[in-house]
Amino acid sequence: MTHSPTPVGVVGASGYTGREVLHVLARHPDVTVRFATSRSQAGGPTPVPDLRLQDPDEVPLGEIEVLFLCLPHGEARSWVERLRGDGLKLIDLTADHRPGSGAEAGTAYGLAETEAERVSSASVVANPGCYPTGVLLGLLPLCRSGIVDLERPVVVNAASGVTGAGRTPKTHLLFAEVHGDFRAYGLGNQHRHLLEMRALLPDLQLLFTPHLLPVPRGILETITLPVARGVDARAVKDLWRSAYGDRGAVRVVEGSPSLTDVVGTDLLLLSAHDNTGLDEPLVTVVAALDNLGKGAAGQAVQNMNLMLGLDPLRGLRC
Repeated sequence: MTHSPTPVGVVGASGYTGREVLHVLARHPDVTVRFATSRSQAGGPTPVPDLRLQDPDEVPLGEIEVLFLCLPHGEARSWVERLRGDGLKLIDLTADHRPGSGAEAGTAYGLAETEAERVSSASVVANPGCYPTGVLLGLLPLCRSGIVDLERPVVVNAASGVTGAGRTPKTHLLFAEVHGDFRAYGLGNQHRHLLEMRALLPDLQLLFTPHLLPVPRGILETITLPVARGVDARAVKDLWRSAYGDRGAVRVVEGSPSLTDVVGTDLLLLSAHDNTGLDEPLVTVVAALDNLGKGAAGQAVQNMNLMLGLDPLRGLRC
């Protein structure tokens, strides 16, 4: 039996995240994009053939089943409040409804590999942040197994390409400012993504330091993981494989993954490595993902697939 494509819309489609959502949806065999909005660039082109950007006040919300909210942080909450209960499935790619936001009540957290059941039955899904996606999917199975030494801190050094800061022009993100440079930011363990990570990993002492990479896109996270005696990298990888299998969006690799392995995909690659010369055992975990792929648009479409009862990887670049 042939089913009609599901009609969807994207609000805030001129930013990097919104454009990436359209790129993924354009190749999805089971959806059709009815509209994409931009208040500042209405009438402009989109990555979807024959689709132009529209003013958000003029779109036919009654003609769609799924709406992606790719707005600046702080602007999605009013959309959810207005549309919740209207029969629409809402996927919020902002921080407005993520754990720790204060507005997450009644919203499923869209970490697709660990929250599939909740996402499948939800009408509003909060898409995880790009940094937390790698950290949480790397650490959650390990914490639940009891192999992590909770008396010592988990240290996360994460580096992201400049698209992670959005498309709004900023002086410190100009090509001449970023090219040839590498810098840490959010020092002092105060980055906003920590709220999200601590909410899901409440027993861990997390020390998180983000860095700005002089590349357009991609995230590499190096996690120093204190483990119980007798635990090694092989045990870590076995736990990941048990949790995620070997054919989903999360893959366990033997070598250390790099950005070139993940940019332009919706994959998260994980590796684990033993260390010598230490008094207490530590395993180094490396997570690699595209901040616009698995860290944003890919995960959002994965959540849409779950909400629609489709294969979670349908239409994804895995």
